[in-house]
Amino acid sequence: MLKSELRHDITQQKRQFTSQQLAQLSLPVLDRLRPLLREARVVLAYYSLPDEVDTHVLIDELVAEGKTVLLPKVLDDTTMELRRYTGPQDLCEGSYRIMEPVGMPFTDLSQIDVALIPGIAFDAQGHRLGRGKGYYDRFLSLVNTQTIGVCFDFQKVVEVPVDAHDVAVDKVV
Repeated sequence: MLKSELRHDITQQKRQFTSQQLAQLSLPVLDRLRPLLREARVVLAYYSLPDEVDTHVLIDELVAEGKTVLLPKVLDDTTMELRRYTGPQDLCEGSYRIMEPVGMPFTDLSQIDVALIPGIAFDAQGHRLGRGKGYYDRFLSLVNTQTIGVCFDFQKVVEVPVDAHDVAVDKVV
């Protein structure tokens, strides 16, 4: 199956659910994720889009626990950087209608303990299908940290098509 076909198939599956149903489907995913973040001090997360596992409450919980939470900010067609998140007041709508942090860039990538990575689909080997721009693949090639793919159960597939530049995640939740 081609990447474009898999993206289309998963998008069609997501459309079967209301936003309330997706919020409910997010809860068990977050319950599996929380124990994996217990020991982390610095967490790279993402501020979820409406069709993704809802991370909004989770990232606020992590901040309340005293953890440093980083979110990506898209700079141009190929680059994203990380910025610290301390609460919803840190966000404004950025590229691709994604809520992005407005603070100062966070550049010490070696401090990141865990990176939560969104995706359209994942397979059991950690191969990830993103939205097609390659931001996370380029970024993940720069860091050496535990990476966790975050998705709904129906986004777990037998095989994700892989290209040479694709970077797999360590675990899928």
